[in-house]
Amino acid sequence: MFELGPIFRALLRQKVGAILIALQIALTLSIMVNAIFMMQQRSSQMARPSGLDEANLFYLSNTVFGQNYNHEAALADDLRLIRGIPGVVDATQINAIPLSGGGWSMGLQHKAGEGEDDIGVAVYMVDDHGINTLGLELIAGENFQLTDIEWRPAASVSWPARAIVSQAMAEALYPGAYQTALGKTVYINQNEAIQISGIVKTLQAPWNGWDGVERSMLVPFQMENRNGRYMIRTEPGRRDELMPIIEKALAESNKNRIIRNVTSLEDTREDSYRSHNALNKILLLVIVILTLITAFGIVGLAMFSINRRRRQIGTRRALGATQLQVMRYFMLENFLISTLGVTIGAIAAVGLNIWLVSKFELAPLQPQLLVFGVLALYLVGQLAVFYPARKAAAISPATATRSV
Repeated sequence: MFELGPIFRALLRQKVGAILIALQIALTLSIMVNAIFMMQQRSSQMARPSGLDEANLFYLSNTVFGQNYNHEAALADDLRLIRGIPGVVDATQINAIPLSGGGWSMGLQHKAGEGEDDIGVAVYMVDDHGINTLGLELIAGENFQLTDIEWRPAASVSWPARAIVSQAMAEALYPGAYQTALGKTVYINQNEAIQISGIVKTLQAPWNGWDGVERSMLVPFQMENRNGRYMIRTEPGRRDELMPIIEKALAESNKNRIIRNVTSLEDTREDSYRSHNALNKILLLVIVILTLITAFGIVGLAMFSINRRRRQIGTRRALGATQLQVMRYFMLENFLISTLGVTIGAIAAVGLNIWLVSKFELAPLQPQLLVFGVLALYLVGQLAVFYPARKAAAISPATATRSV
């Protein structure tokens, strides 16, 4: 019963069905492995820390419609009001929201002048409360002082003398020695000098798909803005309680503006990665469907083979073959079909991954993932053929020899 010759001859007599199942296994393996790989890539992106105290942060928009609105005085009043509410840790005006999909970016270069290479960086304009409000970890240098904060009119294009950058941005400027960025002067707008006065561990940009998502910069600005935003940090567990309270307090304190878009940073993260989650669910569904189709195909082929070979099975049983030997015969047959399928599938999976890497700049496929896929499909094949093999083993010698 363990001779491969009879199995090969039996497969040659039904080679179309065996080849179709092998190709189905190959297709399932190539798609499954790359789908899992893409899911892992997106899951790792979603798991990246933003550097913020997300659970206790929310923000709101302050839209001005009144005439002769004193932006600078109103901003000071608003921040004083928010920071004075019990349960509020800190608050700051900010020009962009991390992971929101919209914000500012500039380029920093080592030397002044046109034609110099620059490195893209997301820009956050905050005051001296910015780091504490966002919950950032300052790993080198110092925070902004009140005297560093400049008022930026709406039409201004100038930049302040100091900036705090993320570790990733410092590393991009000075590869392998990010600490040396502290105190260095870089240039923005080609010729405006900015001294790096601090480095924070992590601060993500507003765009989760940007390859420089970890490269960010804080600059000490308060802005004249008819559509400004306030970022607010609360004590743990009090965010949802304070969101409507602060919204109402701001709305009542000044009737010349509208307070809207009160949103937690956790909701912003969820919205930012909504497409990633959706694609992961679709890919998971594709994997499940393909695996089920493959399993049902194996069951169908095995049942068809058993029905065609009832006489042969009965004869083998009459000659002394045990039920276990009959089961092993069909499980070995499936193993050989699966081997052909996973061999073709492994080649196809690597080829598909090479194409995905070239088109979408993904990382190369990890060998252990391919091994996992091969083993998984071997297991699916053996589980799928187990029931038909038991049916074959249950055929009695007498019944088989009487069948036509």
